[in-house]
This record gives sequence, C-alpha cells and structure tokens, in this order.
Amino acid sequence: MARNDLFSAPVENQPDEKSVPAPDTFKSQPLAARMRPRNLDEYAGQTHILGAGQLLRRAIEADRIQSLIFYGPPGTGKTSLAQIIARQTKSKFERLSGVESNVADMRRVLSAAENRLENKGQSTILFIDEIHRFNKSQQDVLLPDVESGVIRLIGATTHNPFFFVNSPLVSRSQIFELRPLTEDDLFSLLQRALADAERGLGFLKISADENALRHLATLSDGDARKALNSLEIAALTTSPGQDGIIRITLEVAEQSIQKKAVVYDGDGDAHYDTISAFIKSMRGSDPDAALYWLAKMIHAGEDPRFIARRIIICAAEDVGLADPMALVLANACLAASEFVGWPEARIPLAEATIYIATANKSNSSIMAIDAALADVRSGRTIAVPEHLRDGHYAGAKKLGHGVGYEYAHDGPEHFVAQDYLGAAKKYYEPTDQGVEKKIRERLENWRKQFSEKRKAADGHK
Repeated sequence: MARNDLFSAPVENQPDEKSVPAPDTFKSQPLAARMRPRNLDEYAGQTHILGAGQLLRRAIEADRIQSLIFYGPPGTGKTSLAQIIARQTKSKFERLSGVESNVADMRRVLSAAENRLENKGQSTILFIDEIHRFNKSQQDVLLPDVESGVIRLIGATTHNPFFFVNSPLVSRSQIFELRPLTEDDLFSLLQRALADAERGLGFLKISADENALRHLATLSDGDARKALNSLEIAALTTSPGQDGIIRITLEVAEQSIQKKAVVYDGDGDAHYDTISAFIKSMRGSDPDAALYWLAKMIHAGEDPRFIARRIIICAAEDVGLADPMALVLANACLAASEFVGWPEARIPLAEATIYIATANKSNSSIMAIDAALADVRSGRTIAVPEHLRDGHYAGAKKLGHGVGYEYAHDGPEHFVAQDYLGAAKKYYEPTDQGVEKKIRERLENWRKQFSEKRKAADGHK
C-alpha cells in the first residue's frame, strides 16, 4: 500500500520483493523512493482501476497490456505503477523524460527494444514521464513502434491527454486517470513507513501521535510523495528524548509540512476544473461551495482579473435581467480587484461571488441572443424595413427611407406599436424571477399591441 511516483530508477536497480540493498546505499535515498510499492498488493489507492476485477488489474495480471497513458496530479503513483507493470510482465523497463529527452534518445531506446524483441523475445516497456512536453514531431516518432508492438508505451502526465497528447497516440493507447489518494490511504502509508525497518523508518525509535499523522495526510492533498517526505523531515530533524524515542507530535508535523500546496496548474485541468466548479456553484445558488472554490484559486495565486472576468460572465449569463445589479456589481468587482490587487482583492471577489450565488437567476439573455444568432446564420437575412432606415440625408424620402416612422416618445407611456423587424420573431422569453417578472408583464402587453398592429397591417394588404 505504499507508493509514490518520483525518484524512479530502472526497475532492475530497484529492490525486488526479496532483496534489500545495503543500508548505506539504500537509506540514503528519500523515504518516498524507498517505500515504492513492489507489487499491486503494496500499491495504495486507485481502486477504481486496480481493485479486484477492474480492467487494468486484469490486464496486468494476464499480461495483456498494450500502450497506456496515466494522467493525474503529482504523487499518485504513475511511475510506480509503470514499474510494477514492467516487473510483473517481465519486461525491460526504459525511461525517458518529456523535459530532458530528445529524438536521438528516443531512437536509441526504440532500436534497442527492437533488437531485444527479435533476439531475446523480451518486450520493452517505454515509460515517458511528462509525455505532454514532447512536441508533435517527437510524439510522432513513437507511432510506428507503438503500432507494431516493438514497445509498450506507458506515458505519464499531469495534463489531460485528450488536450495535450497527439490524437494518433491517444487513439492507440488506453487512458487511465489516477486520482489523489484519500486521507485514509495516506495515513496507512505513513503507518507502514514507520513500521518498515528495511525500507522505511522502522530502524528508528519513533512514536508518532495519530493526530500528527492525520495532519500530514490531510495537508499532503492526496500526494504520497509529499506525505512521506514530510514524515521523513519530521523524524530526522526531531531530537530523541532521554529515553531515545523520537516523538512526532502535532506541532512537529505542522512544522514539517508547512503551508499546504494546493494542486493547481495555471494552464491544465486543475485550473479549468476549479473555475468550472466555481461558476456552476454560483449558477446553482450555493454561496458556500462557490466561496470554497474561490478560496482555492486565491490560495493558488490565480490572477484576480481571470476570476473577475468569469464572475462578470456568470452575472450576465446566469443572473441576467432577473437582477440587473449583478452585472453592475461584477464590473465594479473587476475594477476594484485590478486596483487593489492581492490580498485585498479577495474581498470584492467574495462580495460579488456571494451576490451572484444568492441572486435570482435567469438565462433568458443568452438564450435570446443565441436564438437570434442561429436565425442569422441559418435563415434568409431580413431586410431593414423602409420606415426604420436612415432618413437623415438628402433624397432619403424619395427612396421611402424613414417615411412612416413613429417616434416612440410621442406615444402614450412612451410606446408606439409598429413593425421593428419585418417578420414575426420571438427570441426573448422573460422568466418570472426577480426584476424580470415585471419585464415580462410589460413585454406581454407590448407584444399584444405589436400583434394587433401586424394583423391590422396584413388586413390592409
């Protein structure tokens, strides 16, 4: 149940299930590297793909693995899982990095894999960490050998491969999403590390309070590497008591892990998923959920202008004319956020978030403009009626432009029923929410008069 996905070494150089390197070489490695799982039984989390009877587990156990792409946040076990697969399928494990490796490195590994398969009959698993960092041409180099089975590719990425990996490579691979570990997964992993005398910290006399381990598990945010590294820091920097026991208390744990590092990338899934949850929470009238997602973005250092722009869009799209003040407040929020910056920008952002989340909702504005746009794109263009055309130039009246136009303010209640479109169309459908309820009442009266005027005009034709 221990696992992690940093500090990978070739599988051949890692401790197998029965042999352990000498303490002076092995224990100089970080705890996260030493506690890597050696088989699926030691692997923590990811039960949605590795639980009993799940597809990936069955494929690994039956040695029916083809090309795979694992994606998920750091510390969820992508590298470790690739190494377990290589060990279990008795394949040669080769590793490249999307950051450091080039085409020459790739061709060298691919050539060796082809020779190995022909001469020894041994398959090769090529693990590419951060595969999304390879450009299109680099990814294309892999295609022939993936297609022919010379290598079994396992790519790892923190970015959604459907957006960041070439479509031909994605279509030849099975995609599996690795999720952050639960607090219970991490708590069990920390306990195992404390108890393991060979690979973990069991060679030390350590007494760890449960609330201290729970704190590390909580603030690691699903990242096994972070949890294990924080535990190791706590153990190695805390002086033993007079009885020789290192005591890891809640205070020690808090000092060891410091500030929680929220998983949040500025251009990847976490960025877009969080803003999506934020908008949907405001739309769904849940201010508490919206404030949590706002707080996550603030903590991660998101650009306040980006947040404010999304609030403006939500005010127009989801609140609309049910509460026209929402858009006014959202615009004021943008101006205030740009003016004051962090950390004070959190206050107008929070105010606007709460206002929009608790406001009456109507999406009639976006529905209306999208319906009109659909008509413009697909239907015959409606000519401007002659009485609405510009009549402020010499000769306009001779063309009939502007003739017959009635000035609205000359009518009772500043309204005159006349044809403003030249066709019977209805795009805007006001709801009965908030201010829009009054708009609907006025509009129903006006539309009735428009209809009567149109019928009268048709009768005179």
